[in-house]
Amino acid sequence: MGVLLLGAHMSIAGGVSRALERGAAEGMNAIQLFTKSSRQWVGPPINPEDVARWNELRPRLGIQAVVSHAAYLINLASPKDDLWEKSLAAHRDELERAHAYGIPHVVLHPGSHTGSGEEAGMARVAEALNRLHQELPHCQDVRTLLELMAGQGSVVGYRLEQLAAMMEQVEDSSRVGVCLDTCHALAAGYDFRTEEGYAAFVQAVEATIGLDRVHCWHFNDSQHPLGSRKDRHTHIGQGQVGLEGFRHILNDPRWDGIPMLLETPKDKDGDGKDHANLRRLIELVADPRRIPPGMRDWLAEPS
Repeated sequence: MGVLLLGAHMSIAGGVSRALERGAAEGMNAIQLFTKSSRQWVGPPINPEDVARWNELRPRLGIQAVVSHAAYLINLASPKDDLWEKSLAAHRDELERAHAYGIPHVVLHPGSHTGSGEEAGMARVAEALNRLHQELPHCQDVRTLLELMAGQGSVVGYRLEQLAAMMEQVEDSSRVGVCLDTCHALAAGYDFRTEEGYAAFVQAVEATIGLDRVHCWHFNDSQHPLGSRKDRHTHIGQGQVGLEGFRHILNDPRWDGIPMLLETPKDKDGDGKDHANLRRLIELVADPRRIPPGMRDWLAEPS
């Protein structure tokens, strides 16, 4: 079993490359980020100086895995042509930005069908990805990761079978994968908190999408209970998932090489409780050699 790829979503205030420094300062060897403001449809031009700084900093700081998250505004499942086209253009921008920074994965919320029905919504997502793949052959190195959702409202992608169905409709399978979110999974009705429940969940993942198509984990505890279909994140061990659910994932060798990233709440100034949350996670790791080097001294700190 290898060293865990463990980190959190980091701010890009001051430039995308600043996220690397913020992650490294917290001992992380993996980070997630937005490559532009999450509240914008299309970001400013890519800054070549920041890209150069990124390429210089990343190997020096030991950040081994980076995942980008697409803007929440994007809705590729929409039946409204104007919103769908706007969303398609926005995701094109996300893929171009990830390509410029050498980021291999962009996590995407599949979207909401807003009344057209789940099958229609899923077909729209696949249609958009197929079109983008045809238009962006130079972004072959960037994979869209469809995120498992909690199931609020008319969202699609809250069942593993739905993620599998969307991926089956994507012509270039190498350019699409999955991100599993612990809060969303519990809210959607997957109970992985016990040893037996976790085994059943992993078996379901393998039978539907395949373990090799999971390229990212989001680690979030849930404010709401199993099957609530409500998406409310909270700090590790302070919600309905509890510590055991994370223990199963952290100590499963099948996830070697897959980044595990916090999306737990941040304070108003952007400083969250990442250190405390990451410490709770590494305390669950059975083999201390798998703890990222930047976090190994934390276990000697007073609780």
